[in-house]
Amino acid sequence: MPIERPAALGYGAGMTSHSIYPAQYPASRLRRSRAAPWSRNMVRETMLSPADLIWPLFVTEGVNLEEPVASLPGVSRWSVDGIVACADEAIKLGIPCLALFPNTPADRRSEDGEEALNPDNLMCRAIRAIKAAHGDAIGLLTDVALDPYTSNGQDGLVDASGYVMNDETVAMLVDQAINQAEAGADIIAPSDMMDGRIGAIRRALEMRGHHNVQIMSYAAKYASAFYGPFRDAVGSGGLLKGDKQSYQMDPANSDEALREVAMDIAEGADSVMVKPGMPYLDIVRRVRDHFNIPVFAYQVSGEYAMIEAAAAAGAGERDAMILESLTAFKRAGASGMLTYHAAHAARLLNARNHP
Repeated sequence: MPIERPAALGYGAGMTSHSIYPAQYPASRLRRSRAAPWSRNMVRETMLSPADLIWPLFVTEGVNLEEPVASLPGVSRWSVDGIVACADEAIKLGIPCLALFPNTPADRRSEDGEEALNPDNLMCRAIRAIKAAHGDAIGLLTDVALDPYTSNGQDGLVDASGYVMNDETVAMLVDQAINQAEAGADIIAPSDMMDGRIGAIRRALEMRGHHNVQIMSYAAKYASAFYGPFRDAVGSGGLLKGDKQSYQMDPANSDEALREVAMDIAEGADSVMVKPGMPYLDIVRRVRDHFNIPVFAYQVSGEYAMIEAAAAAGAGERDAMILESLTAFKRAGASGMLTYHAAHAARLLNARNHP
C-alpha cells in the first residue's frame, strides 16, 4: 500500500515516494544549498576557468605599435612584437590558445586575395614569431578565409555577377591553410562557410605531412548583424560590397546548423564552432546534444561591444556581466569560448579561484 506522508511536510494523503518527486515545500527548500558561499561552490554545476578561453588578437604592420579599435573599447591591433608579448601574457594567465586575425594593408589587398598565400604575410610572420618565442607553450588558431585579403571584403572569389564562387574559393582556401600550417599554426579555422572546404583542407594537410594540425570548423556561422566591429578591426568593414547571405547561414535556421556540423565532422573537422555566441545558445546546445565532438562558441565583436557599452552607461557591472555571459556558454554545452574579454576574464577567474 502507498506510504502516507504527513500533510505538514507537503505530502498529500495517499502519495508515494515515487509520485512526489521532486519533493514539495517545505520538505524541499531549494534555497538551503544557496544559503552560504561554501555550499553554492560545492553544488555549482558549471565551472569556468582560463583554460576554457581562446583570445582573439588582431595583428597589424609596424614595430612596437598598438592601435586601439574605436568600435571595440579596450581592444587593439598589435604589431608582431606586441602579439608576442600578448602570447606571453596569455601563458601566464593560463589561456591555452590565441586566435589570430590580420589587418592587411590596403595596398596588399586584391580581388583574388592573393596575399593570403604569401608565406611572409602578417599572419605567417606572427605565427613564426610566437612559436620562436614560446614554442608549444600556447596554441595558435588561424583564420582561413579571404576577407582580410580581398579588396571587396568578401570571404571568397567573386564572379562577374557578384556571386561568391564555391569551388574556386575552396582551392584558394586549401593553399591558404597549407601556408599557415607550414608557418606553424596548430589549429586551422576555416571561417568562410564554403561547401566542401573541410574535406579539401584535411586531405591537403595529410598529403603535406601535417597530420597533427587540427581543424576547428566555423560550422554554424550565421549572417549576423553582430560582426561590425570585427570588420573594422581587420580593415574590411568599409570595403564590403554586397552581403554574405549566399554563404553564411540564415539566422532563422536551426536544423540546417546540424546538417552543416554533420558534414564538417564527416569531412575531418576535429572541433566545430557556433558563431555568434549569445544569440545562438540554442544552437550550441543542439550541437552538443547531437554530436560527440568539442563545440566552441565565439562571443563576437558586437556582443563584446554591447557589454562594454552597457557597463559604460551604468546599466550593469562589467565584471559580473563578463563572467555571467561566459558561464552561459559553458552551461549551454560549449567546450570553450573565443572572447575578446579573455585576458580580463582570466584575471578575474584566477583571483576568484586563488584569492
